[in-house]
Amino acid sequence: MENKILVTRSSMPEFDEYMNEIASMWDSHWLTNMGPKHKKFQEELIQYLGVENIDLMTNGHMALELSLQALNLSGEVITTPFTFASTTHAIVRNGLEPVFCDIDPITYTMDVNKLEALITDKTCAIMPVHVYGNICNIEEIDRIAKKYGLKVIYDAAHTFGETYKGKGIGSFGDASCFSFHATKVFNSIEGGAVCFKDDHFGSKLYELKNFGIHGPEEVPAIGANAKMNEFCAAMGICNLRHVDEEIEKRRVVVERYCSHLEGVEGLQLNPIQKDVKPNYAYFPVVFDDKVFGATRNEVFEKLAEHEIGARKYFYPLTNSFECFHGKYDLDKTPVARYISNRVLTLPLYADLPLEDVDRICDIVLKCRG
Repeated sequence: MENKILVTRSSMPEFDEYMNEIASMWDSHWLTNMGPKHKKFQEELIQYLGVENIDLMTNGHMALELSLQALNLSGEVITTPFTFASTTHAIVRNGLEPVFCDIDPITYTMDVNKLEALITDKTCAIMPVHVYGNICNIEEIDRIAKKYGLKVIYDAAHTFGETYKGKGIGSFGDASCFSFHATKVFNSIEGGAVCFKDDHFGSKLYELKNFGIHGPEEVPAIGANAKMNEFCAAMGICNLRHVDEEIEKRRVVVERYCSHLEGVEGLQLNPIQKDVKPNYAYFPVVFDDKVFGATRNEVFEKLAEHEIGARKYFYPLTNSFECFHGKYDLDKTPVARYISNRVLTLPLYADLPLEDVDRICDIVLKCRG
């Protein structure tokens, strides 16, 4: 049997590099609570991402959930069902009502042409999602948000390291939230961050992530615990040194995939957007089975037979989860449903051998009817 290929593999620094980074912790015994590694990681991220402020979180979900809470919102939040569970759950867990906007059939991001019609007197915010490294229509979302006085919180989990018209992707909206989960282009083992401009928001966010504590004897608010520990911060520091190299390696893998699959009838590949410096986060393929001759599920199963892990990402849509059974009308997001039923992300990571890419593509193309 051929060696198993996972859909992704975590980027890691050399063992000695990480050991050197954490060595000082054996002297200080400072393992958490915004220690030296946390501070260093925070400062380096501000520089790399080109943002004004950043606060580190224990994971990307808490970045979303606490950002919504820090804005003190009530009512409806317009978002997309073509996303990971975290986006929708962060809204619901804040006592807010998600309103689902359909997606653009090419970029898979929120269809801004359908956004304004969803705004009501209950709408308080928009939570767009950058998908597979494809960024949302930032200008139009900004225009609509300003017109109606709405907050904008970007789920930017897929876009670490990207820029739009030369600006870091984290610098848009009232907040932009990143995930540093092990499966992402950039990881800190587990972690996340919120980028923001407003100091009052930042103060509230810090309060929420640290039990509402302002000092040893000062606890003026109720908060959660979303602090990043020093081991995760140290991994982030190490991986940040190499992230541009990792993205370049991913680019080579993506181009190899494209050399086999571009132009094949019945396959839709991910676009390279104008004015965007991409990070090659994922390699999604949308299968039109009537043209290609095989369904997404058939290709998925054939790859699995060869010990190749692909992922139906995002499937199912969040508005069709069992926990929301019967609550949302799936007919209102037909494009999202169409893509969700046909998309497959193929294995992609920096060190994926090109001969494995060739083999994956050969198996996919042999599925054609």
